[in-house]
Amino acid sequence: MIFSRVFAIVYAVGAIASPLQKRASAGGADIEILNFALTLEYLEEAFYRGAFKRWTPQDFHTAGLDYARFQQIHQHEQAHIQLLGGILGSEATQPCKYDFHFTDIKSFAALSQVLEGVGVSAYLGAAADITDPEYLTAAGSILATEARHAAWLAAVANGGSPWSGPFDVPLDLDEVYSIAVTYIKSCPTALPLKAFPALMVYPVGAATTLAAGQPAVVSFAGQFHKHKNYFLVLYTSLPPPNNLIFLPLSATFTVTLPAVLTHGGTVYVILSTSDTVVSDGHTVAGPLVLSFE
Repeated sequence: MIFSRVFAIVYAVGAIASPLQKRASAGGADIEILNFALTLEYLEEAFYRGAFKRWTPQDFHTAGLDYARFQQIHQHEQAHIQLLGGILGSEATQPCKYDFHFTDIKSFAALSQVLEGVGVSAYLGAAADITDPEYLTAAGSILATEARHAAWLAAVANGGSPWSGPFDVPLDLDEVYSIAVTYIKSCPTALPLKAFPALMVYPVGAATTLAAGQPAVVSFAGQFHKHKNYFLVLYTSLPPPNNLIFLPLSATFTVTLPAVLTHGGTVYVILSTSDTVVSDGHTVAGPLVLSFE
């Protein structure tokens, strides 16, 4: 198999010194996508490494978390870095500096689920733009493992459902970067991506959590223009037509979250100026990651 040859070359003795050569047919877009994938893998690897420096195996056990399983996930991320770095060779991007904002071991476990889920959406969204079939297969193999990570973290580590619905949600590079940049302090080289402003969605009144069928107020790190119409766009894992839901904002910037989100799992939310088209050109802010268990 072609893909077996990719792994054989990258993981052979001396693979670090003699990585898989980039195919002559590979376009710049493929290299850009693989470098962004490598950036995400660096982020995930640093995330777990930082947690292991902060908490002992006993801390994980006391919190009801499987330390050995988290170690395995960390080792997978290291293997992903080795594969992608081997493919990219001298064009491989370098790690950034990070700040993950977790305050305790439980918030670490919750954030790990978010990051792995975003990783799945990133690889899924990039798949259509990878032109080289070997690179596509390599990315697909990582995607499948990231999905297993996300399912285990959701169900076992965080006590929720292992999936959000029958489909996963693809995100484009700018959408993924807008989430990842929250945890990036600085990078050795500028990434050729756009980060949208942060989006906030809050419960209304005395409610303390967002809930399906209930009102919510929307704000973002910017300013609403009174002559524009705005829409909250929900990317869900539900079957069509509920996989993409457009909610018009009221004059007071509120929406009612649809009842169909009950047990809807992870939902990505953006603020847009269009109620029919999803594109970076219409995106105002986001994505925001919400969970409806």
